[in-house]
Amino acid sequence: MSQETIRDQYLIAQIEREIASVVGVKHVNTDPAALFEQSADWSWISQYLRHKNLPIPTADLYVSPGSAQEVAEVLRIASEYKIPVIPRGGGSGTQGGTFAIYGGIAMDLRRLNKVLQIDEVSMVVTAEAGIEGPELEKILNAKGLTMPHYPGSFHFGATLGGYLAARGSGVVSTKYGKAEDLVLQLEAAVPPGKLVQTMKVPNHASGPGIIQAIVGSEGTLGIITKATMRIERIPESQVFLSYGFKDISAGIEAARKIMVDRWRPAVIRLYDEADSAKLSSWLNLGVEGVLLVIMCDGTKELTALESGEIAKLCESVGGKSYGPEIGKMWWDGKYEPFKHGNIPAPPQIFGTTDTCARFEDLEKIYWAKKKAIEEGFKEYKARYTAHFSHWFPWGGMIYDRFYIDNGPEDPREAIALHDRVWDAAIKASLDNGGSLNEHHGVGLKLGRFMRVQHGAAFDLLLGVKDAWDPDGILNPGKLGFGPPKNGRYK
Repeated sequence: MSQETIRDQYLIAQIEREIASVVGVKHVNTDPAALFEQSADWSWISQYLRHKNLPIPTADLYVSPGSAQEVAEVLRIASEYKIPVIPRGGGSGTQGGTFAIYGGIAMDLRRLNKVLQIDEVSMVVTAEAGIEGPELEKILNAKGLTMPHYPGSFHFGATLGGYLAARGSGVVSTKYGKAEDLVLQLEAAVPPGKLVQTMKVPNHASGPGIIQAIVGSEGTLGIITKATMRIERIPESQVFLSYGFKDISAGIEAARKIMVDRWRPAVIRLYDEADSAKLSSWLNLGVEGVLLVIMCDGTKELTALESGEIAKLCESVGGKSYGPEIGKMWWDGKYEPFKHGNIPAPPQIFGTTDTCARFEDLEKIYWAKKKAIEEGFKEYKARYTAHFSHWFPWGGMIYDRFYIDNGPEDPREAIALHDRVWDAAIKASLDNGGSLNEHHGVGLKLGRFMRVQHGAAFDLLLGVKDAWDPDGILNPGKLGFGPPKNGRYK
């Protein structure tokens, strides 16, 4: 055994003992199974490595703090030793955000799982970051309330902190907003072991927004420990619509008209022919071609008015009504693919390359990405499917995937092919006015594109990172921020 290995083992053992004095012996360990669980997520590379029985980079030790104060104290210890900290919720991310590529401390936040306050006067809930979405909803629903954020990862362990760390979108974000729009106040642990709390109201001419710096930072600027979120009354009425269109262009135009006329349905889902066929087979919808699903919610008077006007807009661009039943079937079955395993899995090569753009660029991006994947990787019979699932007054989001059913057997070749398809898809998005991502986050997977996306402005983000985390110990290697700067890796 080399002296370097001996020194490393001694160092980790010392850190383990110090952390145990903070969180308790049973909440810190070096068990390989626990370390593996903490590093793995739902990214393709994580699933593929497990499929091939190949190792996944893991942390040196695992810790499960039970309070915000313990999170801060563990971060203090990590700062003193200059050892990385990789925070984690339910592990439902898709971009390798929990890979411990520089070792360090895997921090599981799921013991921070309490609802601290439900304020029905201001209509906000304050909860710890490790609470899982279904549990939070159950507690709110018992009072006739909801926090309207229902992502696809809802049943995969997604936590409140995870929603915010990745700038998540839920199925009703068109009306109620993304996670970043729902948050009013945050508490986070930052180096060298401090707990910071943002204003009780979001900034309002009180300087730059600290909340919006932490939201979307994926644990690289701070570890979210608590959040105060907007809540709503459970709507008394839901009205469903569904339409078929001759092509994707007409469907986009229908959605554009709805948004620029300032109607706000909770759901607008537009499926291209390939994704419509996939959805129809999953839920037995019995539809073909381009499908638009709409759900309006609120009072009975509001939903009647809104659905009636939206129906007129859809028909004005050639929409053929399928009636309410298809929309209701979609709503009731929105999580069924995830529950029943109707999701891609290795050895298939796949990826979700979602992007966001203004209306003027949406269709252009769609065709550019379809061409880049299906023509650029024709030899592998690559397929491209897309739906448009989150809309704004100025544009929308393309939730698209690529599939290669029969890729190379050799792992290096398969991983390289996966990256090449991603490169082509992301380039098509960025070259045509789209964003790097919409709500899955950047993680390890997309960090190499951050400077391409932001240009010279990326240096400003690096400056923030250096100021808040001078040793680079918070989730290093993610968001394109690079490795730790000091300590054992300098």
